[in-house]
Amino acid sequence: MSFLTDLRTAWQQRDSLLCVGLDPDPARFPPHLRERPDGILAFCSAIVDATADLVCCFKPQIAHFAAHRAEDQLEALIAYIHKRHPGTPVILDAKRGDIGSTAEQYAIEAFERYRADAITVNPYMGRDSAEPYLARADKGVILLCRTSNRGGDDLQSLDVGGELLFERVARLVAEEWNRAGNCALVVGATYPDEIARVRALVGEMPLLVPGIGAQGGDVEATVKAGRLADGTGMMINSSRAILYAGTDESFAEAARRAARGTRDEINLYR
Repeated sequence: MSFLTDLRTAWQQRDSLLCVGLDPDPARFPPHLRERPDGILAFCSAIVDATADLVCCFKPQIAHFAAHRAEDQLEALIAYIHKRHPGTPVILDAKRGDIGSTAEQYAIEAFERYRADAITVNPYMGRDSAEPYLARADKGVILLCRTSNRGGDDLQSLDVGGELLFERVARLVAEEWNRAGNCALVVGATYPDEIARVRALVGEMPLLVPGIGAQGGDVEATVKAGRLADGTGMMINSSRAILYAGTDESFAEAARRAARGTRDEINLYR
């Protein structure tokens, strides 16, 4: 099975465009998990079990594991998701971008060490830096386009020959880089007008959309700007608002309530 096949199945069978970002911060864990050597794995696994039927994918952020020397727990978490919740795509949020020979090693790390189904990639070093990921036709390659942070304007909104830089990225990926049909783009919910512009440029290509929840993106505007005619086409990410909805031993139940509420709000506008 390929990443996009599993994603399309999850959209339909789970009636969900919600992606839960797994950004563990041990300082925010319930007290009973903070001192456990496997606390990150225990926390994230509980979130996964509580929300898996409500999501179209999960997105662990590699820095939140590596900063705590928990790469082994990241490996174990992705294996756990694949075993306990088969068919649920896992996106490794790594935003890799480097020369081809180094990118080859990052691709091995993402797809062979961690067994991720997709990876986020920075396209700003050009096609050859993305090629080691693009060559994995069964894996998703999710390229940064119009990011949700305020500083994105510094570069992404520059005029480059009559179009904005993020528009050039969207067009290049859609017209030249997506030959294996395994590409998607990151477009932030904080810029719904830009989501609509990217959608017009890339057709039915999936969009990973961060920026709702803690970042304050408008759910209605986001969905209406990026949805396809059949109500799919998006992975709308929420991380902190779901992960830390509860602060005690019932944190997973609180996360489930928050995830269900977010999914249902998204579905109002599909």
